[in-house]
Amino acid sequence: MLLARLVATSQALAATRSRKAKISHLASLLAEMQQDEVAVGVGFLAGEVRQGRIGVGYATVFDVEAPPAAEPSLSVLDVDHAIDAISTLSGAGSVTARRGALAALLAAATEPEQEFLRRLLLQELRQGALEGIMVDALAAAAEVPADEVRRAAMVSGDLGAVAETALTRGAAGLAGFRLTLLAPLLPMLAQTASDVAAAMEAICPAILEAKLDGARVQAHKDGDRVELYSRNLRPVTGSLPDIVGLVASIPATTMILDGEAIALRPDGRPQPFQVTMSRYGTSAEVEQQADRRPLTVFFFDCLHLDGDDLIDLPAEERHRRMAAVVPAAHLPERRVVQDPAAAVAFYEEVLAAGHEGIMVKDPAAPYAAGRRGAAWLKVKPAHTLDLVVLAVEWGSGRRQGWLSNIHLGARDPATGGFVMLGKTFKGMTDAMLAWQTKRFLELETHRDGHVVHVRPEQVVEVAFDGILASSRYPGGLALRFARVKGYRDDKGPDEADTIDTVRHLAKP
Repeated sequence: MLLARLVATSQALAATRSRKAKISHLASLLAEMQQDEVAVGVGFLAGEVRQGRIGVGYATVFDVEAPPAAEPSLSVLDVDHAIDAISTLSGAGSVTARRGALAALLAAATEPEQEFLRRLLLQELRQGALEGIMVDALAAAAEVPADEVRRAAMVSGDLGAVAETALTRGAAGLAGFRLTLLAPLLPMLAQTASDVAAAMEAICPAILEAKLDGARVQAHKDGDRVELYSRNLRPVTGSLPDIVGLVASIPATTMILDGEAIALRPDGRPQPFQVTMSRYGTSAEVEQQADRRPLTVFFFDCLHLDGDDLIDLPAEERHRRMAAVVPAAHLPERRVVQDPAAAVAFYEEVLAAGHEGIMVKDPAAPYAAGRRGAAWLKVKPAHTLDLVVLAVEWGSGRRQGWLSNIHLGARDPATGGFVMLGKTFKGMTDAMLAWQTKRFLELETHRDGHVVHVRPEQVVEVAFDGILASSRYPGGLALRFARVKGYRDDKGPDEADTIDTVRHLAKP
């Protein structure tokens, strides 16, 4: 398949807000692909290359100039092979060699293809080919139920492999995908409820658990081997020996647990989130760090136990099996309630203990990895959103020389882009100002006067007092008294809160 065909589809996706139209465009394209093109093509449409980061940054990608080709000639596999070659270059002279190889690739591309390739290599290709839409398109192209595609993608974590299997082997091939020990899968996510009453109205009876302001951890055990993964599936085993030791001691041969690691004070109240995150990614003096800043882990779900995949079982049954092997001290406090008054009492009890809120879960729901469904709801007393920084302004006065005022964006699932909701410089310490100046200069794309525009990659947790109607911003909404709670390096921009969530919160 020519790259031009894929680029045309990408442009069509970006140009429409219709989910039905997006699915139709994708399904038509997928049906035309050869077997060896599917995994690569699906990756490109999702804005990813199979090689990951290949050692070329923003400056290289946009500094390398090449006159565009007059006619399309590149195939999807030509591009994949070229990226493969660039990714293998290392050592002395590799920077020059990468630039030369990139120039050769761009010279073979037409102008629309050049733009597509630059954004693809920088992982900035936001065209609306989100995983849910891609799953439905695959189902349509392969003529298999969407639920079967979705489940295979969920347990494998490899949409390209699932696509190839669906299109070549159909439903029978998809049935072969199972959870794999020591291969992380995307965590199940929660929607936001405005208050306890709203959550109980949506789910009743409900499992209530304390919502801990910690860091997600997925624990895999296979015999004597234990591996830990962060929320974004990054290996963190080497940084968390205290949690590794606990998991190793649990009397199970094979196991996958989902939980939250948190730094606690001696009285059991939580430390600030940054204390917990300082342990993630630690590579020096790991044992000493564990002694000085120990983490406590609380496991709230079990996905696999001693040869059995549990993700399709009801939540209450998964918990029962987990509680049979995991020590009670490492299970979060929970209740199963039907009375909203009892839910409010538990909520107030959890807040009094210093935690950030509660989780309200459907006892009958399966584990939907990678999905933010209505089976899990989170309730917190203060309004907070995880947003993406779109630009930053140079400070003045005492903040002269630092990047200060950040522009905040909510994710727009319909377009794959972001919608600006306002700015804030509140809640920033001097240490944070110094950090964010360095961080955002690394993400800089261009400048407009005193405004530094950045790649939309950094997630920030923002507290606010309300949402106002505003004609100043394209979404028609602005945050009232926004202030920074902290930067969330454990989250990617695809996990930021959506403009739909903001609109829901803005309703009277």
